[in-house]
Amino acid sequence: MIKTMNEIKKIRHPEKIHKPDNISPPKPNWLRVKAPLGKIFDETKGLLDGLNITTVCEEASCPNIGNCWSKKHATMMIMGDICTRACSFCNVATGKPMGLDLSEPIRVAKSVARLNLSHVVITSVDRDDLNDGGAEHFINTITDIRKLSPKTSIEILTPDFLRKDGALEKVINAKPDVFNHNLETVPRLYPTVRPGARYFHSLSLLAKVKEIDPNIFTKSGIMVGLGENENEVYQVMDDMRSANIDFLTIGQYLQPTIKHHKVVKYIDPLEFKNYQKIALAKGFLVVSSSPLTRSSFHASQDFEKLKQARVNLHNGLKRNN
Repeated sequence: MIKTMNEIKKIRHPEKIHKPDNISPPKPNWLRVKAPLGKIFDETKGLLDGLNITTVCEEASCPNIGNCWSKKHATMMIMGDICTRACSFCNVATGKPMGLDLSEPIRVAKSVARLNLSHVVITSVDRDDLNDGGAEHFINTITDIRKLSPKTSIEILTPDFLRKDGALEKVINAKPDVFNHNLETVPRLYPTVRPGARYFHSLSLLAKVKEIDPNIFTKSGIMVGLGENENEVYQVMDDMRSANIDFLTIGQYLQPTIKHHKVVKYIDPLEFKNYQKIALAKGFLVVSSSPLTRSSFHASQDFEKLKQARVNLHNGLKRNN
């Protein structure tokens, strides 16, 4: 049946509707999670809905939403729910975004205060349509959270600010506690997995954060199961360490719809443990590697691990000197 233009506009991924179906193998048992429910989950959802807060938990169909929201943890997604990129792995809607909601930073700050978060993760859609890629909006959100919740540590998960001169420097000057930007996959797969991005640009962005402010923790993550091989993963680890990235996350790619990139392989949990062991040996302060690992999963606990790991490293260097 031929769809009308109005029907096409309502489709979440209009750029994918004419692509052939990509059938992934059935999920193994270790990837099955409980459906989200419970009183605290409902309270968290009610609070976020009441303040009109968008979360990546919902928009990206995160498998950990039940676990996190039941603990009043949520990852806020700013600058709307429509992305200007069309990555083949992501379930966030693609299209032409609306203008920025200037009241959003303070609403996000209020939600952080009401949830009484000790640590918050703020991410966003890509906004290639904006002159600064949304840098100022990130800054305003960080500023408002600091005003209402001065004890809350802030982790940002940013887009790549590709061709947005000066944007990165402005965000760094707002001094988030953790600066996260995901490489997502190995360089060979960028043309099909992350076609709007550039691997070495993303890598240099993270390196520049450390060059400007060494006190900010840097973090990046990749998905596995997209068709990469082990040696390519090890090379990404080496590239990240060359950029002085502190924290690495590795998780299993899960296909959002049959029009998205297929799952080439489900990685065994033992392989994830091996990746973690090797990454720690390469010098990362913290490594989270498991089938259900996501960028912001257990972010609060991992931030405490980051701080302690830095202290341990400095103490070890002092003893060696």
